[in-house]
Amino acid sequence: MYTLLIEHAVNDFDAWKRSFDSDPADRAGSGVVSYRVSRLVDDSQRVLIELDFAEREQAESMLNTLRIKVWSGPGRPASLDGMPDARIVESMEARVL
Repeated sequence: MYTLLIEHAVNDFDAWKRSFDSDPADRAGSGVVSYRVSRLVDDSQRVLIELDFAEREQAESMLNTLRIKVWSGPGRPASLDGMPDARIVESMEARVL
């Protein structure tokens, strides 16, 4: 399992969430098998997104799509504040306790 971890500031969470829910990067069509959206408890204007993929190449492709089509250019949501931080991680172990 590969996870694209994204963290960024938003200036209007509700507007950002509407944009996220409109799915401009086609999560399902890009191979996302599950995702989580979180906010920091001490800073509700910082959003964390975890997008899970079966294949590393799918995560890399999604990151490229986000950088080119969503986070820059005329389609960039006005609710984004600055450029998101993003990285891809590989899950090595998961347990439910």
